Amino acid sequence: MKSIVILISGRGSNMEAIVRACAAEEWPARIAAVISNRPDAAGLEFAAQHGIATAVVDHKVFSGERRREEFDAALRGVIDGFAPDLVVLAGFMRILTPAFTAHYVGRMLNIHPSLLPAFTGLHTHARALEMGCKFVGATVHFVTAELDHGAIVAQAVAPVLADDDEASVSARVLKLEHQMYPAAVRWFVGGRLAQEGGRVRQLDGVSQSFS
Repeated sequence: MKSIVILISGRGSNMEAIVRACAAEEWPARIAAVISNRPDAAGLEFAAQHGIATAVVDHKVFSGERRREEFDAALRGVIDGFAPDLVVLAGFMRILTPAFTAHYVGRMLNIHPSLLPAFTGLHTHARALEMGCKFVGATVHFVTAELDHGAIVAQAVAPVLADDDEASVSARVLKLEHQMYPAAVRWFVGGRLAQEGGRVRQLDGVSQSFS
């Protein structure tokens, strides 16, 4: 049985979707822990209520020139205590160092609210609306040292409607994220993903796009 550790910074709605899907679909995996960089993250309570171990590595404790490296080292120590096969970033709002990402290469997933490689970074939906995009979406990808890059596992696409604003677009995309991210994690723990160069293939031929 595979072990999954999920990292959050807030409510962790994608974490909730993954936890529920893991139980309902009886994955060959367990959610070993939910870890946050914020002690007040609402998702910690949800995890505890579902019998999942929780931990906090507060990024505010670390200061000075090496604060990012020291935070990542502390976080890595906590994560590795749960011996994960997969680390899942679910709204984890920290930029990770190259040494950290290298340690989990090939076994760390992230979800980003845009159709990568477009709109890396923050405020993705607002930027898409400003550019007049007719479609928006989200991407699940393997994590690399380069922010919001890495081989794409799955993408979800939603139309932009005439009366949309950032909030309405975000809500529409989030519903798709809650379908796509659990599916991508299930594929990983079931050994159904193959990475060939910069591309990821689902071995059963299942569509890697959601709408």
